[in-house]
Formats: sequence, structure tokens, C-alpha cells
Amino acid sequence: MQPVFRAFCRMLFWGCLGGVSLQAQAQNESELPPDSIYTIGYARGILKNISGSVEQITEKQMNRELITNPLEAIQGRVSGLTILKSNNGMAALESVRLRGTTSLTSGNDPLIIVDGVLGDLTMLASVYPTDIESFTILKDASETAQYGSRGASGVINIVTKKGWAGKTRVNYNGSFGVSYAYRRLNMLSGTEYRRLAAERGWSILDKGYDTDFQKTIEQTGLQQNHNIAFYGGGDASNYRVSLGFQNREGVIQHEGMKLFTANMNMSQKMLDGLIDCELGLFGSMKRDRTLFDLQKTFYSAAAFNPTFPDFPNPATGGWDQITTASQITNPLAWMDVDNREETSYFSAHARLTFHLLKDLKLVLFGSYTYSTMENAQFLPTTVWGNGQAYRGSRKGEAMLGNAMLTYQKRLGTHFLDVLALGEVEKDRFQGFYTTTTGFSSNELGYHSLQAGALRPWEGTGSYYEEPHLVSFLGRVNYTYNDRYVLTANLRTDASSKFGRKHKWGVFPSVSAAWNVTQERFMRCFRWIDNLKLRAGYGLAGNQGGIDSYTTMALVRPNGVAPVGNSPVVTYESLKNLNPNLKWEVKSTFNAGVDMAFYGNRILLSVNYYRSKTRDMLYQYDVSVPPFAYNKLLANLGSMRNSGTELSIGLTPLRTKDMELNINANVTFQRNKLLSLSGMYEGEHISAAQYTALAGLNGAGLHGGYNNIVYQIVGQPLGVFYLPHCEGLVSDGNGGYTYQIADLNGGGVNLEDGEDRYVAGQATPKTLLGSNISFRYKRFDVSLQINGAFGHKIYNGTALTYMNMNSLPDYNVLSEAPAQNIRDLTATDYWLENGDYVNFDYLTVGWNIPLRKQRFLHGARLALTVNNLGTISGYSGLTPLINSTLVDGTFGVDDKRTYPLSRTYIVSLSLNF
Repeated sequence: MQPVFRAFCRMLFWGCLGGVSLQAQAQNESELPPDSIYTIGYARGILKNISGSVEQITEKQMNRELITNPLEAIQGRVSGLTILKSNNGMAALESVRLRGTTSLTSGNDPLIIVDGVLGDLTMLASVYPTDIESFTILKDASETAQYGSRGASGVINIVTKKGWAGKTRVNYNGSFGVSYAYRRLNMLSGTEYRRLAAERGWSILDKGYDTDFQKTIEQTGLQQNHNIAFYGGGDASNYRVSLGFQNREGVIQHEGMKLFTANMNMSQKMLDGLIDCELGLFGSMKRDRTLFDLQKTFYSAAAFNPTFPDFPNPATGGWDQITTASQITNPLAWMDVDNREETSYFSAHARLTFHLLKDLKLVLFGSYTYSTMENAQFLPTTVWGNGQAYRGSRKGEAMLGNAMLTYQKRLGTHFLDVLALGEVEKDRFQGFYTTTTGFSSNELGYHSLQAGALRPWEGTGSYYEEPHLVSFLGRVNYTYNDRYVLTANLRTDASSKFGRKHKWGVFPSVSAAWNVTQERFMRCFRWIDNLKLRAGYGLAGNQGGIDSYTTMALVRPNGVAPVGNSPVVTYESLKNLNPNLKWEVKSTFNAGVDMAFYGNRILLSVNYYRSKTRDMLYQYDVSVPPFAYNKLLANLGSMRNSGTELSIGLTPLRTKDMELNINANVTFQRNKLLSLSGMYEGEHISAAQYTALAGLNGAGLHGGYNNIVYQIVGQPLGVFYLPHCEGLVSDGNGGYTYQIADLNGGGVNLEDGEDRYVAGQATPKTLLGSNISFRYKRFDVSLQINGAFGHKIYNGTALTYMNMNSLPDYNVLSEAPAQNIRDLTATDYWLENGDYVNFDYLTVGWNIPLRKQRFLHGARLALTVNNLGTISGYSGLTPLINSTLVDGTFGVDDKRTYPLSRTYIVSLSLNF
């Protein structure tokens, strides 16, 4: 081996002598194109000076489907990012996760930043997708530590488009789409229901009709989107103003959304360039009408007697009901429910940049955000006893101010970037709500709450909270010879949510990178354009799991008692007091490599991360006495997340007329709940060994062993903990039941800890995102593919609708009579593989050729088809259910899935 090694070294040495020269030194930021400049938290820099895990998605790389929420523009484009769209809210996201769930309470959503304004997922509705210039995603703690507690679950920074010097220009983007449902559950038709009853000698309530209620509540959804922008400027100033409008109808009756957005950016150089002034405004008004209860609506549509008509009773004017089917209601009566939400959002910000010296800047930034949300619901007497009306209002204000000093200096081969920041944030949240029942008429709805005779004690309430946060940040970025990069951050936060002794949290981070391509020994490898090694470690705090006044002794009203001749409100303590609550802390190690080959035609990035959350905020079991209640919020538990992210970009074909690009990313993720116990003031406390997270409900599933997904120490968060079914066995009456295995050898027992086993996990182990685009002259095609693997789904819908004991009060699937199962015991029989590959959209575009036009400078026409199809072995409607958000639906498909729909969109873009 030694002669071979020496020969290889000689070849390498002589090859390097004849190789190409070293790459040029890093350019100044002002000389680089905008997409080469990264916004890394509070700092800005170029790629070779970044040592952490940072991804930037520019407008050219964004998805081209019909986008409702801005984050849909990067769905499938970023490894480790999962986006769960909400069915009940057409412009909302159910959850967004960067590198998984790391806390049991909350604070798992990433921090959203728009032009420096900090916010959450609700802020995204105020940004029209075509107004976005780029997304920058910060994943690991070495970079997110800049934001302290707010960056604990990652950061998504959005930069909107700005104006530039030149005459005023106008851009219009518009689209029109049609949606329809193409697949639904195959239940017994009215004819089949009638025939089966006759065969088996059942007495049924036969109204003589054949109604598919799943189809009856559907509609063709029409969608339109419009955005117009005006921008321009001169040498010292520029501006951009845009207005947007979205109007969408869902595929279920009365489901719709209207969204109005506005965005304005202005900049001005003053005092001969001494001061740069930037002003920005963005806001929105969104009106939603959504389904009040997904499960009750779709459960009723599938299981309601199909012999009933699809029109009201002519004699009573109301909808006929089935009194013996208490879990469902005539689905057309659910269409009469009026459930609306109106959200207004406004944000203004200003930034002043003082160029004190050539390399020294002072930046002052301030923002004010105001939001209000109003809810209104009316449940008519046809679906809710004596009817119910609800009105509620929530308001929020956020004021943020910071002062930042930055110093950047290049001395020969040395580059130094130093940042110091002080920041104050003050929030105010308040709201109230009122519920009334006992309506004698449905005519007035929620517009007249006094028409309800009763006002339940629990139905009226209000709240107010005012949290504060003070922060300081120091950051140093050092680069030597464009080869070696070292970055250190130190962030400290003081939160009003914690007790006096634990308000401050300190969150340091450090990361390093080696630009191997800049080394002399790489000269001969002309086919390697970039090779960069990265590693980092950092801490991040989390306060999302607690309310503003958790560490204080609180009381609440608990009822009314007579004192003499007057009623008096009585009070009770709210919970156990824990003044020692402190920051939940997540530590993360990240290592990665970035590579580019053959003229950047092959791009490869690999990241490995491992994080541990400690001092986890959670409700633990305690003794009564000495405590007043049996639960105590404390910092004890721990959880681990780890994963590997692989991203690859290929350009196998690139000519003047043709180009083919293939981009894909794969994420392998693991999660484990390590501990939920520890010592508190000399007493060992812990949480329950088995905690149910998600289960089944409906007819026959109340009060039984219907829990499906559990939280168990030593397991991933959210595992299926079920009895094992060995198959179907005869019940002796022509039907079949589930044969449950005796796993413990002491007789079958369905209690937790007995004849149950961990049968799989609800969260996917592997995530896939891929985009394939091809251009031929002025035509282009883009296909988006996403997938998830290594998880399971519990098909509670099949368990319910295959149960023949439900008949004749509840309808069943058309294949149920042949199998004749007469059992509703929850076992692993209906636990299925959740793997899938989903074809999200296909877009075909045409850049219209324009001859010499005085006004029109560019035009594009495109056709998009959303939700092309899914490849999966799952037997339910779709495997795209909640596999991320830890709530009562986690990993369980239980009679609430929307009918599958597809949308066809025609879009037009014009530049004047």
C-alpha cells in the first residue's frame, strides 16, 4: 500500500502545480447579487462566511402551485421542515416543525420573521406569496441562539421585495381555479341498505330515497387570486406598494375564505448617505367560514341513513333526524351551522442605519403590531339541542425595539464581523367571549345573543396578560483567508413569565467552518467547485409552555353563592404554585458538509444534528397534601431528537434552449422521550407511565378501551400502544370478532400496562421532498413530489364503518356485510403502514414572446393541477393525516377526513 500511496501523492503534487489559481477573495457585499447575501438572524453575510446550518430559498426556487399560505412556497424544498395544512381554515397551517417536536407543552413552532418583524404562524396570512423575495431558514442552535428563547424551534426569516432605481413599473399576478372532490368513502347506497335489511329481516326507517350525503354536502369550489404591485425609485430612494386579494370556496358547502393584503416598503438615503431610512407596512383582513366540527360533519355524512331525502321535511320545514343514532345528525343540518372568523392584522416598522465610520454602523429598529380576531358561531336547534350562539374577541399588541452596533473589517487575509444588540419587547393580549343557549328561533343567529334564554357560567369569560422580554446579544464572526470561519453568539433573555430568581436565561453558541476549496491542495480538483465542512453547538431556551403569570399565586371565580339576599361570586386557587420555574433548555450539536461539482451542476449538502431538551416544562403528579392539587408544573423531563438531512441538486442538461433540474431532500429523524421524573424540593415526582394522546370516539367508543396513541418514557413521542389481534374468529352467530392475544399469559386484559404492546410510531422516520423542472425554450414544466415513511396510521374510520353492529342506525362501508365483523374493540388489526409518495402539483408554463412593446415587458401563462395523486398502501381515503401535531388526532384517522379534492388553476403574470 505504501508505494501506491506515494505514487498518489506525487500525482497530486504535480497535478496541483499545473492546476488553476486560487479563487478570488470574498467580494464586498455591495458587489454581490441579492441572492448571494444571506440574512443570518440579525447579521448579514455571504455564504463563505457562514458557519452554521442556513438554507436560503429565493423566488426562482419557490413552488409554483396555487399558494394560500406563504410557507407552502417552500413545502418539500427544505430538509427537516414539515408543514401540516389545516382542513378547518383555508389560509391557516395546523403546524410547522423544523427538525421535529422538542417540547411536550408548546413552543414547537418556529419563529417567523417578516422584514425584521417577529411573529408567529398567524402573521403569515398578511404576506401575499408573490411579494416574497426569499426565505432564510435557520435550523441549528449555533445560529438560532441569536434569538434566544424565541428561536428554540428554528427560525424562518422572510424578506419581501423592494423597489429599485428606474421608472415606475407595474406587476400583476392573477389566477383562477376550480376544485372538486374526486374520492370519498364507499358506503352502502340507499338501494343496498334497503336490500340488506330485507335479507336479514331488519326493521328500518325507510324514507324511500337513495341519497349519497357525502356528495350532497359538497360543492364545486371556485378560487381566484389577484396581486398588483407598483415599484420604482431613484438613486437616493425607492418604493414598492402591493395589494392582494384571495377569494376561495371549499369543496364543502358554505366553506370559504376572503383575504385582503397590503404591503408597502420605502427607503431613503439622507444627509449625503450618512443615514439610511427604511419604512415598512403590511397588513391583512381575512374572513373565514369553516366547518364547526369536522368529525361530526363527516361522520354524519357517511353514516346517516341513505334512504332519507336531501331536502327539508315539507311539513315541519326542518331536517328529519334519527333519534336512535345519538352520535350523528342529518348532515345537511350541519350545513346550517354558521361558524365565522374575522382576523385583522397590521404591522409597521422602521429601521435607521447610521454609517458612523466606514466599517461601523448603528442600526435602530422598531416595530408595532396589532391584531384582532373575532369569532361568531351559531348552532341551530336542528343540530344542538335548544341552539347555541357564541361571540368572542381576541386582541394582541406587540412592540419591539432594538439598537445594534455592527463592525466589519477586512485586514489582508483576516475578516472580522462583530455585532452587539440590546432589545426590548412588550406584548399585550386580551379577549372576552360569551355563549348563550335556549333559543326558540333560529332566525337571528349569533346577531342577537339576548335571544338565548340561558347564559351558562362557563360560557362567559375574559382574560388579560402583558408579558415582557429584555434581551442582549453579542456575536463575533471571524474568517481567515476565506478558508476558516469561526462564529460565536451569546444571547441572554429576561422574561417576566418566570420567578424573580430565574428570569434570566443565557444561551451561548459556537460554530466553525472550513472552506476546503480555498486550500492550495484543491487546485488540481477542477471539478470540485465547493467543499465546506461545518460544525456547531449551542443552547436555546423555551418559555412557550407557560402563561404570563404561572409563577404567581392565582385565583379564579368558581361559582355564585347567596350571601344574605345577594348573590356573591366565590373564588378558588387556580393551581399549585411553583416559584422555581425556569427556562426549558435545548442543546443542539450540528455537523455538515456542503459540496458542488462540475460547474455547480451537482450540489450536495449533508447535515447531522442531535439535540436534547432538558428541564422540560410539564405537569407532574404530586401528593395531596402537602400540595392542594395533584398536578404541579415543574422543570424535570428530558427528550432527545436526532437526524440526518441530505439535499441534492442536479442539472444534467443545460443548454441555451433546454435545461433540466432535479432537486431532492431526504430527512431521517428520530425522537425519544428520555425522562419524566426527578426531585422537587426533596420529593421524587413523576408523570404517569402511560399517557394517552389520541383515541377514538363515536357510537360504541365512549368509556371503553379506545385510546390508541400514547406517550411512554423510553419511546418516541407518540407510539401506538395496542392489544394484538391474531385474526377474526366466529362469534357463534354468523359474525366475526377480533381475537385478542394474551401477551402476559394471565388472561386477556386491555388495561394500560397489561396485554398491550408498542406497535409503531405516529411520526414518520423519513421525509422526502423533490422537485423536477424542465425548460424548453419558452415552455417549462415543474413537478413537486413529497413523501413520508416509517410511520403507521390507525384506521379508526374502518374500525367504525366495518362494524355491522352499527346497522341499521348507522350506515357502514359497502364491503362490511361480506366480512360481517361485529366488534368495535380497538386492536392492531386496523393499524396500517402510513408510507406514501404524494404528487403535490404539476405546472406547465409559457413565457409569451413579446415583440417590441411600449408598455408590456413580460407575460407568462401557466396551468397547474394540484393534488395529482398519492401512492400508498394505506386503505383509507388518504395517508396525509396529522403525523406531526401532538393532539387528539395524532396518528389517528377517525371519521374526520375530507373527501379528496383536486384543483385546476390557470394563472397569468404581466410586467409593465
